[in-house]
Amino acid sequence: TGSMLKSKTFLKKTRSGRVLKVVREHYLRDDIWCGSELCVECRQESPPPPVLQRDACRESSLCASRHYIIPDTNVVLHQIDILEDPLINNVIILQTVLQEVRHRSAPIYKRIKDVIHNASKHFYTFTNEHHRETFIEREQGESANDRNDRAIRTAARWYSEHLKKAPDGEELQVILLTDDKGNREKAEGCGVIAYKCEEYIKSLIGSPELMDRLALCTDDANEITSSKILFPEHLPLSRIQAGIKSGTFLQGVFRASRDNYLEATVFVQGDGDDGTEILIQGLQNLNRAVHQDLVAVELLPRNLWVTPSSVVLVDEGPKGDEDGDGDEEEQKMLKCDASESMLKPTGKIVGIIKRNWRPFCGMLSRSEIKEATRHLFTPADRRIPRIRIETRQASALMGQRIMVAIDGWPKSSRYPNGHFVRSLGSAGDKETETEVLLLEHDVPHQPFSQAVLSFLPKMPWAIAEEKHDHFLRHICIELVDPPGCTDIDDALHCRDLGNGNLEVGVHIADVSHFIRPGNTLDQEAASRGTTVYLCEKRIDMVPELLSSNLCSLRCNVDRLAFSCIWEMNHNAEIISTRFTKSVINSKASLTYAEAQLRIDDTNMNDDVTRSLRGLNALAKILKKRRIDKGALTLSSPEVRFHMDSETHDPIDLQAKELKETNSLVEEFMLLANISVAQKIYDEFSECALLRKHPAPPPSNYDILSKAAKAKGLVIRTDSAKALADSLDMAQVEGFSYFNTLLRILGTRCMMQAVYFCSGMDSDFHHYGLASPIYTHFTSPIRRYADIIVHRLLAVAIGADCTYSDLMDKHKQAALCNNLNYRHKMAQYAQRASVAFHTQLFFKSRGIQNEDGYILFVRKNAIIVLIPKFGLEGTVFFENKEKRGPRLLFDEEVPSLTVEGHTFNMFDRVKVTISLDASNIQHQKIRMALLEPVIPGVSMSPPEMEPEAKRVKLI
Repeated sequence: TGSMLKSKTFLKKTRSGRVLKVVREHYLRDDIWCGSELCVECRQESPPPPVLQRDACRESSLCASRHYIIPDTNVVLHQIDILEDPLINNVIILQTVLQEVRHRSAPIYKRIKDVIHNASKHFYTFTNEHHRETFIEREQGESANDRNDRAIRTAARWYSEHLKKAPDGEELQVILLTDDKGNREKAEGCGVIAYKCEEYIKSLIGSPELMDRLALCTDDANEITSSKILFPEHLPLSRIQAGIKSGTFLQGVFRASRDNYLEATVFVQGDGDDGTEILIQGLQNLNRAVHQDLVAVELLPRNLWVTPSSVVLVDEGPKGDEDGDGDEEEQKMLKCDASESMLKPTGKIVGIIKRNWRPFCGMLSRSEIKEATRHLFTPADRRIPRIRIETRQASALMGQRIMVAIDGWPKSSRYPNGHFVRSLGSAGDKETETEVLLLEHDVPHQPFSQAVLSFLPKMPWAIAEEKHDHFLRHICIELVDPPGCTDIDDALHCRDLGNGNLEVGVHIADVSHFIRPGNTLDQEAASRGTTVYLCEKRIDMVPELLSSNLCSLRCNVDRLAFSCIWEMNHNAEIISTRFTKSVINSKASLTYAEAQLRIDDTNMNDDVTRSLRGLNALAKILKKRRIDKGALTLSSPEVRFHMDSETHDPIDLQAKELKETNSLVEEFMLLANISVAQKIYDEFSECALLRKHPAPPPSNYDILSKAAKAKGLVIRTDSAKALADSLDMAQVEGFSYFNTLLRILGTRCMMQAVYFCSGMDSDFHHYGLASPIYTHFTSPIRRYADIIVHRLLAVAIGADCTYSDLMDKHKQAALCNNLNYRHKMAQYAQRASVAFHTQLFFKSRGIQNEDGYILFVRKNAIIVLIPKFGLEGTVFFENKEKRGPRLLFDEEVPSLTVEGHTFNMFDRVKVTISLDASNIQHQKIRMALLEPVIPGVSMSPPEMEPEAKRVKLI
């Protein structure tokens, strides 16, 4: 059938500043299907299954007949929660709308695409921009937004006329949903039925719960807020941009405090890794910014600079008339410590450059007013402010974990306004709490889509022998992993070469063979970035068929691998290195403990055991050499849970024990990573994906130096080598655990290691490993960075071909940013999982009395480490007679004297451990001091009502 060619002309500015005129051909057609089961006019010879149903019935007081819905762009952007609801179906998403959404919000675009792909929702994408009867040209003087509104009205009118007469004689209407009054009036003027989204949702009969999911528009927000102005007006973006350019304003990421709702910092990025933190204090200066927003900040005059507050303030909710007056007392408390330490650059928020809002998990704080529909929602994350929502199901939601989205924050409102999204389940339930921690840490955990799974190999799968020429089946290769591990990335071997040297190999699962660049499976793995390990489950980066089967290096099964093979002498000096794609067949699968038993058992002398002994001897030399160069050996208390086989509740908790074989595997993984890093950098100096560990600023070591000084020791921190040597020599007679405590403290001083692109940075050094260059190659099943490194290495050795994104340093840098974010959030999620399961353990165990050590000293508390459980908790001091204990805090030592007894860092104490469940949303491990006994002083905070305000000096 007929087609028509048009051209689109527009100007494009390049990175170098040149302006290019771009002309694109635009084809129009008249054979694009409308998608309706009722249509007989535009059916194709072999039509796809209809998307829009014949029986599109939705009981509405506004429209009694069956009807389809066409939402405009703003309805999709602001009411995505409504569109995702199972009750809303038979919706036409216009190409114009989809393109606008894509440009304005990537998260919403992904969500609406997911809805479109859900066949049960019957959402149809109509390419109105390529249909001859619905395409319109932009008129002279018409804005892009007005043109798009007109295109939406044109498509709605076409649908109305096209489906006016259904074959069965029954009427079918097409309804345009738009919250733009002018757009509605123009639509009605050309014969299109148009309603406000809220108006339409309210009209639906038998679906009152949908009203809770409506996002408030500006008019609605003004109705439920005070007329009193509480916050300064945000500056328009044009003034913000001019101010940033002139240096009047700075832009940075807003980071709210967990401990003080009236305090935050704004991190302003500097050159390279440097940056400045600007302190923000007080409601007016915070000016409605929310954690992780990109904000514009104005520095205050130096005489108004303050110090970070030493008080803990938790927002207790609305006070009086909710106009903010009740916060004045707390705001005064912020100033009481201003002279105690150095002043920090201080500023105020003048505008929001980009909101970074997401749906937040938490619980409803029900209004005390009977029959009220407006309530406060308390987020699980203390850095997020309370959110005012309207709901008619408050009774049913009490005790539930729910999700709420922010709609806006008017300057006359103490809290932002939002709407209910969905319920997650009962608070305290294991499945619910796991869902909450995954959502709160932005861990993608939805099942893999059919589009992703379609790129998996068809089963049964076998290695194509003719495509591989490097077979290592004959070599005695062994696997050494934690017990129960199914996603096995790595294998090792060591054998005599007959020339007096040894051949040592590290064999890594060849995941890049199965995940090809750019396909949907690759995009999903890149988005997830990493596998997330929780206490009782694993959130895979790649589908299970790959992670636990085809890529996993199972014993006695042929598997594809990427091998790094060295020739070494017996002093672990590398003679030569080669890299190759290979086919391996592992001869033994051992846990760390089983491998250790083989090494230690003098009666065993088989090939596997000899290989392990050879590897162990070399690993000891490699480790000593690393440490001699300045590599740090720090410590971190890690725990292992033993789960009940039926309930999956934790029944035992103990610190992880590391064996020699742990170090054996680690040394050769490190060596492989360093060897591969050098190879890919030599071949691709501009686009190698590497990993670095920045040296900490000197101030980070203050607490470590003070702790050592208190015991008469000196810790040198001018280099990693000096630090490592100082830690090795730091011993206290009769106190064997002192060195471990010092190394735990040293870990807290470190910076975060990050991925980066070699062409975008000049500092490659890995401080902790004392290595000039490093990358990740050895865990491609669980880290996407390793897949990219595999691809770079494969191109370097001629085993695979390259592609444009792999050689684009800007795209590599953007990928590294996502990987660093995903890696950080995975770590936080894992810690949250450990914390939750620790709570479950002590809930079932009841009160425990344990020995511990003071790790930190605060103004009215000590933080205690329990080595047996790898657990930390805080003991607060409060006078039983409410007069307040005599506390003397010495920041220089540091030490805390309570009623004449002095507590120093690393002092041994005995504590009672129990679960404090007084606040169901923020349950925590509670510690109280047993020894030493201090008469008249309680060693823990008093019982508090849920959500009560806590004001403690720490």
